[in-house]
Amino acid sequence: MRTSALSFARIALAVAVVAALAVLSGCRPVQVTGTAGGPAARPPGSAGTAGGAAGGDAAPHQAPAGHAPAAQRPVLVMAEGTRSGRVRELQARLRVLSYFDRSPTGYYGTVTAAAVSAFQGAHGLSRTGGTDSATWQRLLSLTHAPTHDELYPPTALPVGSPDARCLTGRVLCIDKESRTLSWMVDGRVLSSMDVRFGSEYAPTREGAFKIFWKSRHHVSTIYDTPMPYAMFFSGGQAVHYSADFAARGYAGASHGCVNVRDKQRIAALFDEVRTGDKVIVS
Repeated sequence: MRTSALSFARIALAVAVVAALAVLSGCRPVQVTGTAGGPAARPPGSAGTAGGAAGGDAAPHQAPAGHAPAAQRPVLVMAEGTRSGRVRELQARLRVLSYFDRSPTGYYGTVTAAAVSAFQGAHGLSRTGGTDSATWQRLLSLTHAPTHDELYPPTALPVGSPDARCLTGRVLCIDKESRTLSWMVDGRVLSSMDVRFGSEYAPTREGAFKIFWKSRHHVSTIYDTPMPYAMFFSGGQAVHYSADFAARGYAGASHGCVNVRDKQRIAALFDEVRTGDKVIVS
């Protein structure tokens, strides 16, 4: 009996020692939590959970279903204040479509902005007045590449339809409305240039005339003013180069003569015109 008790004590002691060793070695059971039938909780630090150990990848963010990406806004190409060759091309293309009624200058000012806005409104584009990529591409599709004369036209305003009297013979065809002079031979325009006329106190006469005198280095005996390349057609009124017109433009006026501001063009015209050639002022 005593032996059995001793044996039982030894067995109990051995069990206690084994249990103690298990605790010390860290072999603890993993606790499982959660409701019956539900997913078991993951141990801390396992991959795929928010706040897990370093190295775990979070699921990528996805846009809600049915939401398309925002449309890209057109890029601004030209705007007010710009000065460039591309602006000159813009103006030339708008002029072909009758949105821009002046000669291209290469400067994007208020007149150009208004022309662009009108073009945009007519073609279903936002009327900003600025030339964005959508506006530029639409304009390119509707126009041809400008020629040199379209980029650098000889007159500030488009030359008007010639008077019927200008369609035969050799004629200096002068149009007060478009402020232009066209040198025409048998109905064909050979050259055109800007001109300026007399003021209301000394108006340029209208009608049909003929060149009766040419004076290359003429000086006015009344005003003591140089009148180079003068071609007289009515009394003291002549077509001639004007340095004042070249400097001040339409801010001034002549004393009745037809002023030309392009010295190179008037010099070439002087060499072409003959005494007896027609002059039509309308």
